[in-house]
Amino acid sequence: MYWLFLLLALGCFALALKTPSMGLMALSLLGTLVFLLAWVRGLYVARFGDLQRDTHAITDPTELRRLRELAEQARTPAAQGESDPL
Repeated sequence: MYWLFLLLALGCFALALKTPSMGLMALSLLGTLVFLLAWVRGLYVARFGDLQRDTHAITDPTELRRLRELAEQARTPAAQGESDPL
């Protein structure tokens, strides 16, 4: 879909080159700039994803605390088993 913006920009540029009117040329060049910017933004979004962060992947503080406690519980018996020379 964003490739249409590139085609429209080329069309506006061709119109700017062919027209004898100074006002229509300025308007066509402005349209070319707008369509080129829209094309670059569409290309960026298509390659790198949307501009907003994914808030579903963020872990809340209570979940982090629970994960730390679980890690500490798993680490404590292992440390006690290593220090006990049988």
